[in-house]
Amino acid sequence: MPLSETARSRLADILEREPTKNSELQAAWDMDSGSEVHQYLESELKPYYYRDDNSLIRVTPEGEAVLSGETGDGPAVAFAGIEAAVFEAVPGPEERSASVVAILHEVRDQGEPNAAVEEVRAALRTLTQKDVLERIDRTVPTYRLAVPRSDVTVLETE
Repeated sequence: MPLSETARSRLADILEREPTKNSELQAAWDMDSGSEVHQYLESELKPYYYRDDNSLIRVTPEGEAVLSGETGDGPAVAFAGIEAAVFEAVPGPEERSASVVAILHEVRDQGEPNAAVEEVRAALRTLTQKDVLERIDRTVPTYRLAVPRSDVTVLETE
């Protein structure tokens, strides 16, 4: 999702201040409350920030890629755990969406024989939040790519 100039500026502000708190951003952004900061983060910057183990606000690898211009036209994604295998197993944007179980079997067929259904579900949720997948509710929830695989910039993870 393309960011407005304000959102891009605020994301850069988080990166400069990280780790930071709602109260610091509230003062910097001239907002009335920490709740207003939280609402802004969730509505405008959700794929680009996270809270660490101490609940401090930090920029995700995807957010850093957006700020550095690495993303091109599509989304940028850093994969963790089984997410890369799930990304490869999910049907393309023009194909019929697949169920969690169908994606699990595809992941297992592609070389992750011990993949658990909960791991696949978690990866599907995360990739949907990162705007790479779309969830389509049929009889059961199903998933497919939201954009062509070739449009996604895969970021290196540490």
